[in-house]
Amino acid sequence: MPINVGVIGAGVMGADHVRQLSRSVPGARVAVVADLDAERAGRVAGGAGARSTSDAGAVIADPGVDAVVIASHDSTHAELVTACLDAGKPVLCEKPLAPAVDDCRRIVAADERWVAEHGSSLITLGFMRRFDPAHAQLRSGLEAGQWGRPLMAHCISRNVASARGATTASAITNSAIHELDSMPWLFGSPVREVCWVPLGRSSSGAPEGLQDPAFMMLRLANGVTATLELFLNCRYGYSTRLEVVAEDGAVEFTESPALLTHRDGLRGTGYPDDWRPRFEDAYRLELTAWIDSLATVPGEGGEPHPGLASAGDGLAACLVADALQASMSDGGAWTAVVAS
Repeated sequence: MPINVGVIGAGVMGADHVRQLSRSVPGARVAVVADLDAERAGRVAGGAGARSTSDAGAVIADPGVDAVVIASHDSTHAELVTACLDAGKPVLCEKPLAPAVDDCRRIVAADERWVAEHGSSLITLGFMRRFDPAHAQLRSGLEAGQWGRPLMAHCISRNVASARGATTASAITNSAIHELDSMPWLFGSPVREVCWVPLGRSSSGAPEGLQDPAFMMLRLANGVTATLELFLNCRYGYSTRLEVVAEDGAVEFTESPALLTHRDGLRGTGYPDDWRPRFEDAYRLELTAWIDSLATVPGEGGEPHPGLASAGDGLAACLVADALQASMSDGGAWTAVVAS
């Protein structure tokens, strides 16, 4: 029997989850799609042969829904994840778990109570880079000491344009949050100290209240220092890069364009408009692992997949984000990350 999934949020991310679940994930069936925009919910649901609604709560309460994907606005995550816990339904929540640390702590505590009573967690967090083949290969190489002892990591994350209403704080909790999880995951060490570096200029394309680009530094407990340039309004296309510098070598991701063109004396490649082409496989593999983890015990959390991120991982990343915001408020001072 397939796992009947309800998807909350029918924007770009939610629509992509519906597409993947209905076409590329064995054992999954999209039962219902919810969005405040009823027309958009109906359009996305129609492509998967699913029902639609504008009521997120109805999806969680629906007896025909075995598990829930939350891809709605960040501000709704805490309430909806809590509702899934109350209903005893497994949930895959897109990052962040919640923008605020206190909300993350409450969710983790509630999930721990569920685990103590039932033996398994209901919450999976959507840190899909853990399933990206390039990230997985890099992690394996680092664990094997392929390039010697790692010293530094340089991350670059650029988008065509920021989301409506983006602020410097939301850029950290919504966009930089990927690196705040992937750095400790890659290097097997938590982030202990951070610095949000003040820059002299901001892009003219950035809305008021958003420092763009932004530059951040992370010090991990094992001594690795990571830098992150986050540029949400770079205009030319989506680009994510990572280079790790180690004692015996360096390793970096390549950006693989679909096409290489030659015309009018120029040789060029194109950039995607957003993150979906780059992380297509990662999302598919993550969703497949999640569905597989539920297949053994539907409605009770199933067996955890070792690659899936937990509520605790979401709290850890949020604590790093909180420290970065504190550093920003303190003029860029190095700031310790509070233990969970």
